[in-house]
Amino acid sequence: MATNASGNSHAGRANEAERIPLTREGYEENKARLTYLVTERRQQVADYIHEAKEAGDISESSAYEDAKNLQAMVEGEIQELQHLLEHAVILEAPKQVGGKRSVRLGASIDVETDRGTSRTFTLVSSAEANSATGKLSDQSPVGRALMGHAVGDKVEVTTPGGTVVYTIKDIH
Repeated sequence: MATNASGNSHAGRANEAERIPLTREGYEENKARLTYLVTERRQQVADYIHEAKEAGDISESSAYEDAKNLQAMVEGEIQELQHLLEHAVILEAPKQVGGKRSVRLGASIDVETDRGTSRTFTLVSSAEANSATGKLSDQSPVGRALMGHAVGDKVEVTTPGGTVVYTIKDIH
């Protein structure tokens, strides 16, 4: 069950390691994916296995073998998603501290590069990261460098492509 990241529950260090931070959007996307896998995809795979069995000798059937492999992949993804959602902690929007907002998990950050290019990143845990959608892991070079900085800060980031200087324009 997802909990709120701002809660004051101190269940101990062992449980802390099991907490997986997700944005509300990421939690809902993973929940929808799990529902699809359990209610639809699982049945599609079962039908595929049944059809492969009906086609003849399963000991030499590549279709049956493929179907069983697909079933294993689907069941593995279901288990991963169940674990993720059971240990999820929903991230809250950043709050101002001392009159300033700072970059933290769950924050969307508008930045401008030293070349004048504007970008928006959302800082998420590695469980939710997807650079194609602008969701950067807090463990990535850019995510680590931006963490804790405030609007107006210039942050130098060394990436595999070279060094880039980002100016933080807004945090929301």
